[in-house]
Amino acid sequence: MAREIKFSLVYRDMWQSSGKYTARVDQLKEIAPVIIDMGCFDRVETNGGAFEQVQLLYGQNPNKAVREWCAPFNKVGIQTHMLERGLNALRMNPVPEDVRFLMYKVKKAQGTDISRSFCGLNDHRNLKGSVIGAKKGGMISQVALSITYSPVHTVEYYMGVVDHVVEYGCDEICLKDMAGIGRPVFLGKLVKAIKTKYPHIKVQYHGHTGPGFSVASMLEVARAGADYLDVAIEPLSWGKIHPDVITIRAMLKDAGFKVKDINMDAYMEARSLTQKFIDDFLGYYIEPTNKICTSLLVGCGLPGGMMGSMMADLKGFMSAINMSLRNQGKKELTLDQMVVMLFNEVEYVWPRLGYPPLVTPFSQYVKNTALMNLMHTLKGEPRWKTIDPDTMNMIIGKAGKLPGELAPEIIQIVKDKGLEFYTGNPQDAFPDELPKFIKMMEQEGWDRGQDDEELFEFAMHERQYRDYMSGVAEQRFKQDLEAKRAAAGAPKIITRPVIEMPAFDVEKYAEQHPKAQPIQAAAAGTLTWKIEPAGESAAPAIGTKFKEGQPVCWVQAYYGNEECIANKSGKLVSVNAGQGDKVVKGQIVGFIE
Repeated sequence: MAREIKFSLVYRDMWQSSGKYTARVDQLKEIAPVIIDMGCFDRVETNGGAFEQVQLLYGQNPNKAVREWCAPFNKVGIQTHMLERGLNALRMNPVPEDVRFLMYKVKKAQGTDISRSFCGLNDHRNLKGSVIGAKKGGMISQVALSITYSPVHTVEYYMGVVDHVVEYGCDEICLKDMAGIGRPVFLGKLVKAIKTKYPHIKVQYHGHTGPGFSVASMLEVARAGADYLDVAIEPLSWGKIHPDVITIRAMLKDAGFKVKDINMDAYMEARSLTQKFIDDFLGYYIEPTNKICTSLLVGCGLPGGMMGSMMADLKGFMSAINMSLRNQGKKELTLDQMVVMLFNEVEYVWPRLGYPPLVTPFSQYVKNTALMNLMHTLKGEPRWKTIDPDTMNMIIGKAGKLPGELAPEIIQIVKDKGLEFYTGNPQDAFPDELPKFIKMMEQEGWDRGQDDEELFEFAMHERQYRDYMSGVAEQRFKQDLEAKRAAAGAPKIITRPVIEMPAFDVEKYAEQHPKAQPIQAAAAGTLTWKIEPAGESAAPAIGTKFKEGQPVCWVQAYYGNEECIANKSGKLVSVNAGQGDKVVKGQIVGFIE
């Protein structure tokens, strides 16, 4: 009898890999019954990394969104799953254990069946809490292996992780091929090894299509014994997203597997609704190049979803880099030339940082370090001059154990900075915090919510939750959407005035003040200056002193907050962006001299 392969629709990740936002709860409720009518899905990815922050940025309650989105699938027996980042849970930085454990209880109560948990470093210690927490919360524990291609990421390496998490009690294993660079034959061997040693463990494969391996990979893992495959639907399939269910189903049926039929009328309706959401407003936040595969990703290994942000980064840095080259009497570079240089720099940086799998947040760390190296070397300065605090925490072991060895030059940088390598359990460095958040909610007069879900959301995303509760988040989103509509020539539907950034000639200022060092936005989002007293609606005063490495401001990106660091000690001599302004990554927001 033919073995059955089941499909999971990764509707959340389809949007996240395409652009900034996922669909709103009203849109999700509209499409849920149509997805059910397609008849080919046993699972749907309903929430996880970035989903809840995005709902907060809309000014919507993410707990309501998860409950209402999961409910139709719960009713018909389609399993729902979420993605969480192990030690980082649903954000970009470590989360205390009591907050992590509350997450599983809340998500199960809201209708999420499966917790897909990954550690970007594949450190089983970070995954132990995920397995135990998910099981205690009544969820199915699925541990995701962060797949990459390097000399240290062998079948034996991954099986070492599997052995630990099976011992902890996980129910399933996912191969999370986030950049799509896992080689098909290797992935087949890994699935075969898992199934041979642990035949009771379900295996699911998640592979992006960016460099083009994923279709072959899906056939290989199916033949090796995989049970579930993650797929997408048009118009958000292929490119750097995921393969389309139509193609994968047809391939597997021809290969002799049992697969469910697709109700094509429902498929076309779901396709039409998704396009309607794009046309409504989500398309303004989608990176067009994410519809294109590129073999350049084979070498650098970056996730396809990062291509859009990377291009924005390069465009932000391009002016400063070319200005420096002109001052050195050198030829300016085109964007294409910079892209190739950045890919090459990623390939240089990655092994020297210990081969961290290039998945959130470590892909950002490697890419950001490569970008800063590129900027410094083109200006005639040494590599590694700028390493942000989160990357340094990864280097010294606070995020977990790196798969490979650090280069001697990186070890020396740690010593020169007077830092020590951390060898303890990463979770131990982040003590429990729920009592603190309970007290703050009492002081604010806020209700902890059904099943403590509002307490969880506040503890997980404090800043975004405060902005949601105050109404600021909704105002920012509407203002930003109106600006994008205006830029595209679309009719205005919102009357709130748009705040425009004051004109400022960055290149002219830099030429007149050659000793001044720029302060650059660390991400795209909303700028907030670090000023006292808190809440003051202005930038720091000219002349304010900062030390090298000290945070000067931060940017509220869609996935969390990114600090902007002073590259040298000195005083603030110019401000080019105000409190609450929208900025792009690399944008110069001020100067220190």
